[in-house]
Amino acid sequence: MSDIKAPSGKVYLVGAGPGAADLITVRGARLLAEADAVLYDALVTPEMLELCSQAVRIPVGKRSGQRSAAQEDINQKMIECAHQYRLVVRLKGGDPMLFGRADEEMSALERAGIDYDIVPGITTALAAASSVRQPLTKRGIARSVALFTSSTAPGENADTRIPDCDTLVQYMGGREAMLTAQRMLNAGFSSDLPVMVVENCSRANQQSRSLTLSALAQGLPVSEGPVLVMMGEAMRARAGFSNSEG
Repeated sequence: MSDIKAPSGKVYLVGAGPGAADLITVRGARLLAEADAVLYDALVTPEMLELCSQAVRIPVGKRSGQRSAAQEDINQKMIECAHQYRLVVRLKGGDPMLFGRADEEMSALERAGIDYDIVPGITTALAAASSVRQPLTKRGIARSVALFTSSTAPGENADTRIPDCDTLVQYMGGREAMLTAQRMLNAGFSSDLPVMVVENCSRANQQSRSLTLSALAQGLPVSEGPVLVMMGEAMRARAGFSNSEG
């Protein structure tokens, strides 16, 4: 007789949103309140984890430049939890389907024959645009938006193509955004192209600053939290409104 235990639980890949606990979806909050186990990212806030105080909470955070769980280990932990618990939440910052390694986690669950579902979350680009009151699209100015990152898998070429869109939004945009700005200047983009930088979006310590592409090419201050960089004419300050917090 086989000693392999058949999966008995279901896994939900839940988007936590940009950070603030009250920006998670109603469905996401309900699942957290019902969960038996929650595997959560490093960017998930303590306030968010209060929504699942009854659950076994397992940190599986991945942070650039810091010691963190390998994706293979996270996949295995999800599978183990599905064997052990009825309702498992894999809580991911932002939206699971955007820069959230959802493909790898879904594939692992599918190979293991484990049932799963996905609950979307507010991605940081939308929350950041709202926080600084600068739409990503504007009539007659910007009608297309590209969300991209320079973060790559091991062995992958990091010299990614600059998207051909009116508004560019770079995730994980610290030093990578500086390199992007330099490449954009070399490609002929205007040096005074407006740029908006938002750090720790939606959290109590959120900061934002308005600058130009040429200034971005000189670099950004070292930050402790996630940085999102929005570039394009849509980021030019509206008349009578300052969109920078310093």
